[in-house]
Amino acid sequence: MTDRPVNRLARATSPYLLQHAHNPVDWYPWGEEALAAARDRDVPIFLSIGYAACHWCHVMERESFEDDETAALMNERFVPIKVDREERPDLDGIYMDAVQAMNGHGGWPLSAFLTPDGRPFYAGTYYPKEPAHGMPSFIQVLTGVSDAWAERRDEIVVQAARVTEAIARTGQLTESREPLSADVATLAVASLRRSFDPRWGGFGGAPKFPQPMTLEFVLRQALRGEPDALEMVVVTLDRMREGGIYDHVGGGFARYATDAAWHVPHFEKMLYDNAQLLQLYTRSWQVTRNEDFRRVAVETAEYLLRELQHPEGGFWSSQDADSEGVEGRFFVWSWDELVGLVGEPVAACFGATPDGNWEGTNVLWRPVSPSAVAPGFGLDPTELAAEIEDARRVLFEAREGRVKPGTDDKVLAAWNGLAIRALAEAGRALGEPAYVDAALRAATFVLEHLRDGRGRLLRSWRNGAAGEPGFADDHAMMAAACLALYETTWDVRWFVEARAIADELIRRFFDDERGGFFQTADDAEPLVVRPKELYDNAVPSGNSVAAELLLRLAMVTGEPEYERVAASALRLVRDAMAQAPTGFGHALSALDLYLGPGQEVAIVGDLDDDRTRALAAEVADAYRPNAALAVGAPGGEAAATVPLLADRAMRDGLPTAYVCRRFTCKLPVTDLIALREQLAEA
Repeated sequence: MTDRPVNRLARATSPYLLQHAHNPVDWYPWGEEALAAARDRDVPIFLSIGYAACHWCHVMERESFEDDETAALMNERFVPIKVDREERPDLDGIYMDAVQAMNGHGGWPLSAFLTPDGRPFYAGTYYPKEPAHGMPSFIQVLTGVSDAWAERRDEIVVQAARVTEAIARTGQLTESREPLSADVATLAVASLRRSFDPRWGGFGGAPKFPQPMTLEFVLRQALRGEPDALEMVVVTLDRMREGGIYDHVGGGFARYATDAAWHVPHFEKMLYDNAQLLQLYTRSWQVTRNEDFRRVAVETAEYLLRELQHPEGGFWSSQDADSEGVEGRFFVWSWDELVGLVGEPVAACFGATPDGNWEGTNVLWRPVSPSAVAPGFGLDPTELAAEIEDARRVLFEAREGRVKPGTDDKVLAAWNGLAIRALAEAGRALGEPAYVDAALRAATFVLEHLRDGRGRLLRSWRNGAAGEPGFADDHAMMAAACLALYETTWDVRWFVEARAIADELIRRFFDDERGGFFQTADDAEPLVVRPKELYDNAVPSGNSVAAELLLRLAMVTGEPEYERVAASALRLVRDAMAQAPTGFGHALSALDLYLGPGQEVAIVGDLDDDRTRALAAEVADAYRPNAALAVGAPGGEAAATVPLLADRAMRDGLPTAYVCRRFTCKLPVTDLIALREQLAEA
């Protein structure tokens, strides 16, 4: 309600926090001011964590945080703190661990009650305004916690100590003594095969998430000859692109599907999902040459460039599920509207019905093929398929006239790293230079705007204001993005940036005592625990991305310390990878890289020579997940900077390729057939 006076969140830059700036709740942002207020007043903290595209966060705001009675109770008996989980993944990780420890599950909005020193003692997620479905009302929860604080403080102190001890255990894990062997991958694939849905693809039932990291690992196993692995990937990617989770009008994917058939999405669109799915569909196209996968990759990339790229280059974080206060309104269609725009046969192909296929309206999906629909209308299937493509353009233009969902327009270093890498790879593999240009603009933006005066990487940026120091995932994902840009453009600047950020990652975040990476830097604000993010959830963990990054850098530099640190990060989750593979998809791919055999390919030649480009294309056009590529002119800056290129000469004055394993190389070759044969030997 914009006619209300503003609270402290009006000074924030996060769109999520600004959404709450007019609440009657006396919100604080996280910081010493809030913690001091709780100590001075001797009251507990109510911590609410969410994000701008979170539907249930909006619901709880409308029901409770905009309600004067509820706000008065919160202000009187608590210090309310509001946090954007995307800006503070460290706080989100700590207190989500607490929610899961106390409830066995979690989600957003995260609602936690803390002692004034930040220790959690009671926590949940969404609480309704009135009691419902066995859940207490939010006011009942507030009253109960407040009464317990006043009357049973000793019990709360004991509970807070127990919960804090439980969530601290993750950071106390040590490296497994068992070897990092292929047995881990074999056990992981067997587990995934048992949970695979052979009809609709994906793993498990509803709600169903895309899990691109898990599918990437399975794709890697397919390249190793694992039976049925490629089928699991293809079935899943086909069912997803046909489902309502995919935007058939504007491209891009929603966060997840509420059903097992991918039909009804939770409509928010996240940068990190679409970046990872762009990469997965690109790589799967490289393996299968399935043109549907290429089309989805192109449409997803175009969605990112059209809807989520800042004019200066960086990528925004997400698009909301809601518009005009209604979930999915922008994306769904009435039967009459569809038929009026594109005709009944096309509407039928999109799975629409007169009564609607979801809550009286229609989510577009492709449950039937044109060949199944066409005979009922006396049409030729080929002509109907062409009509569908024309109809998508008509529907896009019509939908553009609607009120669009809100965009969370903050720029996050980590998520931009995912998008930069995906676009660089897609541009290179699909022959789309515009995607490479977009990746270069985004990387330049991040390195110019998300750094402090000392050159240190920062977490976020919005409207000219930069955020707090970056976390491990910011460093790992931006370094991996820069390395991908070097492999794509051969501009040495990006190799230098990748190595510098990786070295900072090790210096600031590596745990020399127990192995792996802390989420926060060595000089970060002290919290109740120093967290380690080990699970690959919707976004890969800093720990697993760091492992893959450092293994790839070891291949290009020959630096054994990179490999040692990477192996340490993997040993920390070695046993968990085999037991719960969907929680460690990226770590499993890093393990695949560690197991090898890897290929280091150095190509020496004039960068403008078509023969140099042809040799590089031979390496890059196929999906070679365990290959590293370095290209440079002989004796130039690249040879002096990239160790893999050092002392490499052209043979007979021709562009020359060296295929190596741990810097031991085969005979240099100058023609494509010989290079192809050497690459195939791995």
